[in-house]
Amino acid sequence: MSRYDYQIPVTFEHRIVFTRNAFSAENQELSKILAEGGGRRVMVFIEEMVAAFWPNLTDEILAYFSGLDLDFRGIQILPGGEIVKSDDSIVKQVWEAIDSAHLDRHSYAIVIGGGAFLDAVGYATATAHRGVRLVRFPTTTLSQNDSGVGVKCAINSFGKKNWIGAFSVPFAVINDFRYLHTQDEETRRGGLIEAVKVALVRDADFFKWIKNHLESLAALDPETLEACVEKSALLHAQHIATSGDPFETGSSRPLDFGHWAAHKLEAMAAYQLSHAPAVAVGLALDVLYSARIGLLKFSVVDQVFRVLDGLKLSIYHPGLDWLDDHGKRRVLGGIDEFREHLGGELTILLLEDIGKGINVHQLDETLLGECINELKTRWEASV
Repeated sequence: MSRYDYQIPVTFEHRIVFTRNAFSAENQELSKILAEGGGRRVMVFIEEMVAAFWPNLTDEILAYFSGLDLDFRGIQILPGGEIVKSDDSIVKQVWEAIDSAHLDRHSYAIVIGGGAFLDAVGYATATAHRGVRLVRFPTTTLSQNDSGVGVKCAINSFGKKNWIGAFSVPFAVINDFRYLHTQDEETRRGGLIEAVKVALVRDADFFKWIKNHLESLAALDPETLEACVEKSALLHAQHIATSGDPFETGSSRPLDFGHWAAHKLEAMAAYQLSHAPAVAVGLALDVLYSARIGLLKFSVVDQVFRVLDGLKLSIYHPGLDWLDDHGKRRVLGGIDEFREHLGGELTILLLEDIGKGINVHQLDETLLGECINELKTRWEASV
């Protein structure tokens, strides 16, 4: 018998651009990116809500590409929102569009929309021909500062979030701040939870910046919001590029701090609870738990809760107290689902300090229950 081990080095370029009015004739950022790959065919997918808010967007895109020496294959406008991740119907529509347009692995699929839309269409492009070049245009706070600059795409299945998916580095990400200010206030502000998260696990100075600019962030001051989104996006991208595990082959997922409970709450609520408020609750739970087991000072807990309160994000959701047939909190089932989703040993990131995380490999469910009770008490006192 023989065995041969080969090392296959693979390097990806992760292009991220921050700009405004990317489809104006004067803005050449997109055309430069498309020229880098040497591809010819281009197709654009737009989320319905984005197309409705920007009724001239399709005309702008058509005009933009009429001035480029590319084979433009049209625009598809498709539904968005979390519902598009509930099954593979949108994925199949995108596959059909890619096949009908004869896009190949040297072609570009430009996708404009929020995080769930990017996820569903991104999964379709990642699996068509084993990968059509994807250019993401995130349009929400949450997608511009976190998921849109990531290297994952997925849809939900078996009652679990992101069960079907792939790791696929986008050809480019273009954060066009034009779209950032078009969401409703609650959605725009709520998406900042991922900036709070990445600051807590990676950058104490950024968390201090968020605290110092909390009032203007809560008021959605455009300049402050854009600065926060850009810093958050870069921290997420830097972690992916420099952590040594961009495709999560190990057991640690520091960028998913607070997400074991968040993902379970979303699924329990049939995704009527959106990702941002779910992460706020999950983050609050893990911050408090970190202090209750002696890792973190309670003064830090107070700082984090003041930021969440300033951004009008709740630290509690009734789903935390929903029980299964055996009287156990259903949300605790998210612990094993989190482990199973990644595989290997259960690994949860907790906090030792702002900007300093530590991996633990077990959680005390009784103590988690006490933390949930405390979150509920704090929440009831604030409403």
